[in-house]
Amino acid sequence: MSVETNLRELYGVDEKAEAFDQVSITVSSPDVIRSWSRGEVKNPETINYRTFKPEKGGLFCERIFGPTRDWECACGKYKRIKHKGVICDRCGVEVTLSRVRRERMGHIELAVPVTHIWFYKCMPSRIGLMLDMSARDLERVIYYEDYMVTDPGKTPLERGQLLPESDLRDAEEDYGEDS
Repeated sequence: MSVETNLRELYGVDEKAEAFDQVSITVSSPDVIRSWSRGEVKNPETINYRTFKPEKGGLFCERIFGPTRDWECACGKYKRIKHKGVICDRCGVEVTLSRVRRERMGHIELAVPVTHIWFYKCMPSRIGLMLDMSARDLERVIYYEDYMVTDPGKTPLERGQLLPESDLRDAEEDYGEDS
């Protein structure tokens, strides 16, 4: 066996994986992203500076992404391959290989919707083309400097019109919040 064959077996590379014609990138819905996720990241911390271990609920959390050491949970209750697949009742970490950390995903629930930089900054802007807006106007909406009228209802406002916050408050007073 050659070195290349051994590496293919070690990393699980299939001959079929090399035979492809194209690659496509699509936008995933929040529900699809949540289905891929192993848990929600709620803590912005990465590693504890005293113990050098991943913070619970953080960006490197072992419960979400998997153990940092092969066949060992975070608290050390379960060690060795004989506990394969067991989820520790103390720390909640699955006993498995540490390389699963490279495959698993977590998600972060945001308070407000955000725009992905690929759809905003590329030239021409995909969002700008869809909404028929200039890059400057689009930037003001994305960074919450202005508000855009999406449904004017029975008001004299126009669809796509940009309003600064003060004008928005005046319009809400004049026409009501529901209009």
